[in-house]
Amino acid sequence: MPFTTQHALQPYWNLAVAPVQADGLAAALELGIFEVLATPHTPAQLAEALSLHAPHTALLLELLWSMQVLERDEADAEAQRYRCTATTLQYFCRDSVAFCGDAWLYRLHALRHFANQLSTLVREGGKAAPYSTASGVNWAIAAQQQIGQEQRAVTMRAALSVMQRIAPFADRHTPLRLLDLGGGPGWVAIALAQAHAGVHGGVFDWPETVAVAAANIAHAQLSDRLETVGGDLASDDIGSHYDLIWCSSVLHFVPDMAAALRKIHAALTPGGVFVCVQAEIAPAAGDAARVLPYYLPMRMLGRTVTQQGELAQLLRDTGWRQVEQYSASDFPMAPVQVLIARKDGA
Repeated sequence: MPFTTQHALQPYWNLAVAPVQADGLAAALELGIFEVLATPHTPAQLAEALSLHAPHTALLLELLWSMQVLERDEADAEAQRYRCTATTLQYFCRDSVAFCGDAWLYRLHALRHFANQLSTLVREGGKAAPYSTASGVNWAIAAQQQIGQEQRAVTMRAALSVMQRIAPFADRHTPLRLLDLGGGPGWVAIALAQAHAGVHGGVFDWPETVAVAAANIAHAQLSDRLETVGGDLASDDIGSHYDLIWCSSVLHFVPDMAAALRKIHAALTPGGVFVCVQAEIAPAAGDAARVLPYYLPMRMLGRTVTQQGELAQLLRDTGWRQVEQYSASDFPMAPVQVLIARKDGA
């Protein structure tokens, strides 16, 4: 009689093997395997092209095939040829405009760096040692690499989807003053300006970071409509008279979230809209499990991750009277909560 019920230990066995799968993907990215497998190759052909060990290359390719990272031709068992799936071509081949390989490797190494400290942190307390120092220079590097990749590949499209819910954005020619707050490399502001001829405004972030945004804006030929402002959200002026402020995964980093929300509220025109995309901790274990592993390092560094619904209440407490909230899974490190808050009109 066949056994069809999963053993209670299976989820934990799956956890034990997950690092092997992650390291298999990391090895393929670091060795440049996916660029070669944009066209079909046998393991021997791939090994020759990249000067790899042929028998071990064959074993890695089989693992990646089982993970549905690669496809293979089943017609000839003696000379099976492997090639990238459509998803792998789009996100893990370096010549793709949506390449996210560096961003994925950064997440892997940063989370692993934290996980190795977990027992000590729980035993002794204190804060986790960060994977990289939180400095303007390092934020600029992140804006050029992992944050930039994720914004281009994921966040730009997701932001445009959110904007379909925003009435001022519906008329593509009505003038709309925008602030991309904590916008990093500026790709969200660029996407919104490209989609809406009436958008003008800027990107606010650390001075070193907005230098990256300024270069991207110039490359997109939008310097006449978008500018950059360098500063610290916690202590510096962010400007005023904005019709729309976009803020994605930024409020985790401010020391006083309520004060930041009051500053944002003051910067909006009457009737202006604040769109905040932020992870929150869901009340159900299964839903919370999709968020907590990403954000446990941040929380042990002393950053704030709110309980679901807490940020919406904080918005109401700091001056907004209309707050809409929904869950979205098309952002990096999803699911996230999308909050759309409107300032009272004149």
